[in-house]
Amino acid sequence: MSMIRLLLAEDQSMVREALAALLGLEPDIEVVAQVARGDEVLAAAHAHDVDVALLDIEMPGMTGIEAAAALQRELPAVKVVVVTTFGRPGYLRRAMESGADAFLVKDAPASQLAEAVRKVLAGERVIDPTLAAAALADGASPLTDRERDVLRTAADGSTNAEIAAALHLSQGTVRNYLSTAIQKMAARNRAEAVRIAREKGWL
Repeated sequence: MSMIRLLLAEDQSMVREALAALLGLEPDIEVVAQVARGDEVLAAAHAHDVDVALLDIEMPGMTGIEAAAALQRELPAVKVVVVTTFGRPGYLRRAMESGADAFLVKDAPASQLAEAVRKVLAGERVIDPTLAAAALADGASPLTDRERDVLRTAADGSTNAEIAAALHLSQGTVRNYLSTAIQKMAARNRAEAVRIAREKGWL
């Protein structure tokens, strides 16, 4: 039996170690690398010659979705399984667009995760059915890339001037993007627009 070489990327050490221990019990899976940051994924995948990368979405340095896109660009043979605590439909859509082969919620049983790893290696796609239905119902994000950037930068309470400086835009342009994003989210203000977009997985 050939062993599946797995990279595990998860910023919470207890969760990462538990996943590594559970998946390590599978007769055909070997966890060859573990990282706690999204921006360490690519180097670890190169260094350990991995077959499958299991990526959490919320990580410092780079999100799992961004790491999936980086793997797709540089190591397209590596299969990607994205797991998340947050069952947000927008995440599913973005993960698939970035090249993920599977998308599961983190509380799925270890046996289901292991089966997903085997299936993606066999060329299949694995998607949590509840999330798939919700993603279809919710539709695509109405935000443009620039509106998403401005809204994401506004999330920490930055002023228009600070957002403008960070994104190299004029304050007037920032105001326009925020106004449009707030309208699209049917929100009363920028804070509510940020909350709604996050809940949908669009930020």
